[in-house]
Amino acid sequence: MVNKKIKKIIFPVGGLGTRFLPVTKSLPKEMLPIASKPLIQYAFEEAKKAGIEQFIFITGRNKNAINNHFDHAYELQTVLDEQQKEKQLKEVTDWLPEAGRIAFVRQQEPLGLGHAVWCARHFIGEEPFAVILADEMLMSKDGFLKEMVECFEELNKSIIGVGEVDKRYTNSYGIIDPEKIDFEGKAVYKIKNMVEKPDPENAPSNLSIIGRYILEPEIFKYLSVQTKGKGGEIQLTDAMKEMLKEKEMFALEFKGPRFDCGNQVGYLDANIAYMLEQSEFNSQIKQILKKYI
Repeated sequence: MVNKKIKKIIFPVGGLGTRFLPVTKSLPKEMLPIASKPLIQYAFEEAKKAGIEQFIFITGRNKNAINNHFDHAYELQTVLDEQQKEKQLKEVTDWLPEAGRIAFVRQQEPLGLGHAVWCARHFIGEEPFAVILADEMLMSKDGFLKEMVECFEELNKSIIGVGEVDKRYTNSYGIIDPEKIDFEGKAVYKIKNMVEKPDPENAPSNLSIIGRYILEPEIFKYLSVQTKGKGGEIQLTDAMKEMLKEKEMFALEFKGPRFDCGNQVGYLDANIAYMLEQSEFNSQIKQILKKYI
């Protein structure tokens, strides 16, 4: 019997981060800080809030900083303890996962999101699972993935996170063709079709996939074909589109602040927004903004 609880998550973090060169030559994009925490830690904490218990990172070369971030730093912790810096000590230890709950898998080749997810197939087995793209930040008190998990437990079908984008920029996103359904007052859609990066005139809607997925294990059957799509990469959207021919899939719309931290402007936007949320920095950030506006 298939376990319908979502206990496992994949973090695809093997990309080259070319839009942030030269810094990503030696520093993983996922380790870039938003306020005082790296992108990947926000994604990890969102997953924990959703009840996830096993965390699978699909990594690549020069990504060891991510591995180290999710481990104890005994020298640092010893110094903080000796100096009685309890607040700082908690900031580096309190959120860490228990031993044995985290795995790192090398993608070996940067062949796209679909390939990264496929690399985790032996760790997932026959269970439904979640996927978070760390550079898509969603500002939400309890975490959007938790809402998606609750939705999945009601529908028992794959759930894709979506959000509105300006119709002019649909060629930068995976776009769904939605059919609104009545579901406990939430913005839930049955997905009729999905298209990877359509031109605005061909886009079926302005609802884009936003880097949050809950997928049934059957997706691996479609990913195993290893068909390359746009950009010469194995696209997760293409595999989901094939799966949609045989299984129903749904989308849950996120309506809060979103930040595409995969580009410099979105990254700056996120830093401003998250810094303004911290009372100790709020007034200083406003003063800086006034200086440039």
